[in-house]
Amino acid sequence: MSQQKTSRIPEFYKKTLEERLNIVAEYAGLTQEEVALLKNFGNLDPKIADSMIENVIGAMSYPFAVAVNFLINGKDYLVPMVIEEASVVAAASNAARVMRRDGGIKSIATQPVMIGQIQVLGVKDPWHKRMIILEHKDEIIQKANEVDPVLVKFGGGAKDVEARVVEGPRGPMIIVHLLVDVRDAMGANAVNTMAEKVAPMIERLTGGRVLLRIISNLADRRLVRSWVKVYKEDIGGEEVVDAIVDAWAFAAADPYRAATHNKGIMNGVIAVALATAQDHRAIEAGAHAYAARTGRYVPLSTWEKDQDGNLVGTLEMPMAVGIIGGATKVHPIAKVALKILGVKTATELAEVMGAVGLAQNFAALRALATEGIQKGHMRLHARNLAIMAGATGDLIDKVVEIMVSENKISFAYAQELVNKLSKEGKA
Repeated sequence: MSQQKTSRIPEFYKKTLEERLNIVAEYAGLTQEEVALLKNFGNLDPKIADSMIENVIGAMSYPFAVAVNFLINGKDYLVPMVIEEASVVAAASNAARVMRRDGGIKSIATQPVMIGQIQVLGVKDPWHKRMIILEHKDEIIQKANEVDPVLVKFGGGAKDVEARVVEGPRGPMIIVHLLVDVRDAMGANAVNTMAEKVAPMIERLTGGRVLLRIISNLADRRLVRSWVKVYKEDIGGEEVVDAIVDAWAFAAADPYRAATHNKGIMNGVIAVALATAQDHRAIEAGAHAYAARTGRYVPLSTWEKDQDGNLVGTLEMPMAVGIIGGATKVHPIAKVALKILGVKTATELAEVMGAVGLAQNFAALRALATEGIQKGHMRLHARNLAIMAGATGDLIDKVVEIMVSENKISFAYAQELVNKLSKEGKA
């Protein structure tokens, strides 16, 4: 009788990378070719990969691209983007091209202030103890700043304390917010450590019990605001401007559309976040929480027509990013990406990412409101299918043109065309 497979593998994390891969290969019945693919770490040293996360058995590569034409706050940028979705980079580049007038996209980020949350339970008089916490604000800040004197030296550190009484399903609790200027870091480690440091003091002040001490990813004190004017003659006239504004109005009125509208923004933001090794899950969570901050989910951007009939767009969203610490300084390609981008501070990186999000949003709305976004997607999809079918060089474009013109875009048809055209070329 064959032994039943089990995913219960004691001390799997203690095994070498090679040993873990062998175990998984046997469990899943991987071929030698599939194992070889996992062993290909490309531009990431296996030792670095193994130190970044747990239970590593291989690496996975995504395309690294550069969006061109971006002029932000009067400065030119080549923008690194890592994404698997076709047409996103092309759309961003094209949008940036028509946004270069008047110094390009304007973008301003607020100070890099993150929120550390401290949950206090079991307080009989929470409103009174809230006042006690605020009375001792300076002492709490001083205690927090003992954690990282270097951060304080460079102008960062804990800056303020807030306290709220929140009614939960299990009764009232005091939620203390420690506001920390994290400078050029994303800030999770510094903020979490500071929250841990002040927890005993808050327990003494309140007589309560501190449970959670953790950063909030709703970074609403660390916002980026981006805006741009797109001249009507550069995009096909006032009719196109009206169509884009009407498309935005759909999102403003309907959360089902707003979710997809904001996804278009995040296409650009997250592609840059991946290229520069940011915590893209935190950025995504913060963006969607901010979109729902009023109790109703709304677009992160607005699009209007000005008095001259031109299109004006604005974007406001949290942007917690860093250029020091974390994977940004560990992954070699993240270092290269930051060098290509040429940003000097986390604030500048946030401003670029906000501008890219706004441009990406414009590109999607323009495509939807005019030619239809599916057309561009399907042409790139056809190109991918042609390559998968074995087409190379000029044959790729020939296969794509036939599939698109006949509206028959499938892998089977791509194979048929490649075989047919290859034979004709040899005849």
